[in-house]
Amino acid sequence: MSLKKMMTNYAEYNLWVNRQFANWLSAKSDELLHKEVISSYSSIAKTLNHIWATEEYWYSIIAETPEFDARENVVLVTDEMLKGLVNRSALLAALITSLSEEELSQKVKIESPWFQCELPKYEYLLQVINHGTYHRGQIVTMGRNIGITDATNTDYNFYNVVNSPK
Repeated sequence: MSLKKMMTNYAEYNLWVNRQFANWLSAKSDELLHKEVISSYSSIAKTLNHIWATEEYWYSIIAETPEFDARENVVLVTDEMLKGLVNRSALLAALITSLSEEELSQKVKIESPWFQCELPKYEYLLQVINHGTYHRGQIVTMGRNIGITDATNTDYNFYNVVNSPK
């Protein structure tokens, strides 16, 4: 499998899984999604907003655009947040689809207050997807702790099985 095909599949998985979460959580009350729980972020809504803000950051790195607005501390209506996350994931998938294998392998230098590195764009894509997976796992656990027990299967392998050509 080529790097291009693999990274396109990962980006499409990220879009699919964020749509799954948006569909699942959009049926829940704002009260539940904003309920305080013990985790790295204090509510499901804050965790979703963090996933979205982080995906926007990594999109700006991969796209090499300085247009990043760290709006992570802004409290949004849950529906707006879910739509924003899905829309950003769609933009990320479209960007990855548009890049050639050579462009995916192109290194981008990052100098931030937290770290410095120079890695290929595909490594940054893997970072954003792994980051989202980590926090979505937290959301499932947070949900269970407040009575939301109907999460759907969002494993990468499950995505590949249900989306593979028959």
